[in-house]
Amino acid sequence: MADKEVILSLEGLKKLEQELDHLKSVRRKEVAERIKQARQFGDVGENSEYEDAKNEQAFTEGRILTLEKLLRNAKLMEEVDVDPGRVGVGSTIRLKDISRGEVVEFTIVGSTEADPGKHLISNESPVGKAMLGQKVGSVITVTVPAGILKYEILGISR
Repeated sequence: MADKEVILSLEGLKKLEQELDHLKSVRRKEVAERIKQARQFGDVGENSEYEDAKNEQAFTEGRILTLEKLLRNAKLMEEVDVDPGRVGVGSTIRLKDISRGEVVEFTIVGSTEADPGKHLISNESPVGKAMLGQKVGSVITVTVPAGILKYEILGISR
């Protein structure tokens, strides 16, 4: 089965590349040094410092593999073909919550960069999925764990 495409902004791509570089060039060395020091405490079978350092090493190596896979499958948001009149990944949409009358603004991003607190919602979330392909004036009904939400799209920008 092919690996899933990961949609990222240029900023998100750079952030992941920087994290990967830091893990490979700095963190690996720090963890290796911790392991070396922990070995000097004696029997590794009953050495909690050694065990902690080995666990940290496993976590670091796992994160490196995850980042390498994400970057291998990355596609820049800017390269995704989107009709400017319709919601797509990278679109910022102004929505009116019909039940409350509140106007909110979200940007649809790939799942890796999603951060609802910063109004960045995943294209794979219920609201993100429902918005994709819609145009200004559309009324969308979304079922979420908290119930049913109804939004009207007031504006789309890129």
